[in-house]
Amino acid sequence: MPKLWNETIDAHRQAVREAILDATTELVEAAGLRSVTMSQLAEKAGIGRATLYKYFSDVEAVLLAWHERQVAGHLQQLTEVAHQGGTALERLEAVLGAYADIARRRHGGELAALLHHGEHVTHAERHLEHLLEALLTEGAESGDLRSDVPPAELARYCLHALTAAAGLPSPTAVHRLVTVTLNGLRPAS
Repeated sequence: MPKLWNETIDAHRQAVREAILDATTELVEAAGLRSVTMSQLAEKAGIGRATLYKYFSDVEAVLLAWHERQVAGHLQQLTEVAHQGGTALERLEAVLGAYADIARRRHGGELAALLHHGEHVTHAERHLEHLLEALLTEGAESGDLRSDVPPAELARYCLHALTAAAGLPSPTAVHRLVTVTLNGLRPAS
């Protein structure tokens, strides 16, 4: 087949896949992870059920692909925040705030717990830890952050502390949690 034909077919397949994942986002936001069905996905994506089954074998496969896309998007967002201007402390605060906000909006429940046990999550967590370690190292070198605890340990401290944002009722409560976490990173007096 000509190269243009293959590129067109690949672009079409990618567009259909993205439409399915976009439909998944809408359905999850409207009624939660457990409510998503293959019939709803096909209808929302504007495709037939047979076409949907050519892309995904079942709802769990769709949700896993959707979750992989969500995690990749969150990681990209956090990386962009980390590379904005400002001091290491300012960028760290922005990353921690964005991470806590993501944690607060996360879809909970048993199914969400299952989705969080994939290779994509492990990779994202490692990437995020390294991102935080770099900011923590830079902040320690400038004297804005503590240097008596290894940055890798502080990065884990931050991530674990901010998972508590998942149960918080408001953005104000999330901000307080980020502030408390940051206070634990400041140099000892």
